[in-house]
Amino acid sequence: MDTTGSGHIYLIDDDASIRRALSGTLERLGYTVSVYEAPDDFLKGAVPISPAVVLLDMRMPGKSGVEVQAELIANKWRTPIIFISGESLPAQIVRAMKQGAADFLLKPFSMESLLRAVDSGLAKDAEQHALLLRSLNIQQRYELLTPREKEVCSEIISGRSNKEIAEMSGSAAATIKLHRARVLSKMQAKSLSDLIAMFEGTDLLPPIKSVS
Repeated sequence: MDTTGSGHIYLIDDDASIRRALSGTLERLGYTVSVYEAPDDFLKGAVPISPAVVLLDMRMPGKSGVEVQAELIANKWRTPIIFISGESLPAQIVRAMKQGAADFLLKPFSMESLLRAVDSGLAKDAEQHALLLRSLNIQQRYELLTPREKEVCSEIISGRSNKEIAEMSGSAAATIKLHRARVLSKMQAKSLSDLIAMFEGTDLLPPIKSVS
């Protein structure tokens, strides 16, 4: 198969032959692989890397794959999980997918299907990581705003004009115009539409005051 990969793979499977076969093939294709025999070894020792995916066996001694998945969710790990399983109960498969599994492959599976799932998961993780960095960057800028500037930011994003905001707060329109300019500057927004786009999907803005 003429393909190369990039990204990290956490492989958790209690079957030594599967660990050797999968890790060897994936590394030859250009991926980096961390191998774990037991779920607890992974949960205690793995360090988050991005982009990455978790290849997780469903049936292992001690903890099932869905139990490991639930612990990762509780610990706020966002790395996509691809389940690999020889035997799984329907309820386990349903639970895994409801908990956000990226894919579910039944053994024996083809290397082509595995690579499709891996590459899709890596792309998803890279996108999630980029969004997280963007959100953190926006939050850092937002924290530079004064409490009043945060209120004005929320109000201008809601569509209110400088005049409307001034009338609501009893401030002069010129004062609101100055706050607006400072908000755009501190947030490094070129325009109102740019500012609005920054806050899409975030919960940073305070509640909008209703007009009495």
